[in-house]
Amino acid sequence: MNKHTAKESAARYVLQKVQPALLGLMDGSVSTLAPLFAAVGLTNQTHKAFFVGLAAAIGAGISMGLAEALSDDGAVTRRGNPVYRGMITGFATAIGGMLHTLPFLIKDLNRALHLAYLVVIIELVCIAMIRYKFMKSPLWSTILQVIVGGGIVFLLGIWLGKLGVSD
Repeated sequence: MNKHTAKESAARYVLQKVQPALLGLMDGSVSTLAPLFAAVGLTNQTHKAFFVGLAAAIGAGISMGLAEALSDDGAVTRRGNPVYRGMITGFATAIGGMLHTLPFLIKDLNRALHLAYLVVIIELVCIAMIRYKFMKSPLWSTILQVIVGGGIVFLLGIWLGKLGVSD
């Protein structure tokens, strides 16, 4: 394989596999934060929060998978097979939403919350590192963007959870 072909193959891999997976991880990690942490604030029950997070993660995975698969057929953009991209995006979205939902299988609310907070931080830093490595985004800019975006949604979920309890 010559140097030109290897570069094209690497670019195709990033475009057809890494980018859809990164899109899914980002969406799953961020979009499920607000409903999950609002449910925690409203119920103070880990098992109810877990099922809200599970529903949000799976629903987001299906939605994002379909959106990616239907966004284009790949002929013009060279983004590859839309079904494969949709599957990658959908699966990554569900995983991104489930990682910080899993701690709510722990019955102790404080332990579950502390573990979930840690998982959210690790998720966001990993997403920033993937963006840095594969998308060649500046590291500190990427970390700031991902953490600020995720932080806003996270705080929104906490605020909505407290707001609903005060009624």
